[in-house]
Amino acid sequence: MSASTIILIVVVLVIVAIAAALVSMRMRGGTAKREFSGPEYDRLVDEVGPRQANAEFEKRRQRVDGLAIKSLSPERRTAYTGQWEAAQEQFVDSPAQAVTAAGSLITAVAADRGYEVADHEQLVTDLSVHHGRHLDSYRRSQRVTGQDGTATTEDLRQALLDYRGLFFDLLEYDPLESSHDARPVNSQVTDEVPAQRPWKQVTQGLHWKTRQQEDSGVPASRP
Repeated sequence: MSASTIILIVVVLVIVAIAAALVSMRMRGGTAKREFSGPEYDRLVDEVGPRQANAEFEKRRQRVDGLAIKSLSPERRTAYTGQWEAAQEQFVDSPAQAVTAAGSLITAVAADRGYEVADHEQLVTDLSVHHGRHLDSYRRSQRVTGQDGTATTEDLRQALLDYRGLFFDLLEYDPLESSHDARPVNSQVTDEVPAQRPWKQVTQGLHWKTRQQEDSGVPASRP
């Protein structure tokens, strides 16, 4: 084999290696872009630019990987869902207390899964890795929770709805699962029992007791 042929082969191999490296970099960049997406990532990009945002999210992911986050057992998920249903029903009579309870449940579930919850700001940063799409609404709910009695019922209703998204995301709740998996183990309610109806009315912006009064022909009392 002549020297010129060997040189040509080496040149071709170098070109192939460079092309493969470029393709790999583009694939990694595309994967990072897909993983680091959503309002939380966009907010960070606006603050520090895409390169630093990617680096920051990679740092966050490495930290969360080090926490050894685990999934909850079916029994724990069922128990937490039962507590959530209790908070939902509490909203009918005590909206502020229900929203506070919902926020506390999110912290409890996060701790149970392995997140460090002592530092709230660090918790929110850690949650951005796998639950970032819910953090804007979670922050809104936190602000409403901290209004010390000045929040309107509508504000509280929306806060509970916003908390709900992060809560079930942390539970890794699958809406396609049987409804019995999302209820307390000892629950004897059926699909028609009013225990499920107050939350439906909350999501529609209508107080359940008011609807009961209207259905029975009793004039609804004014708040």
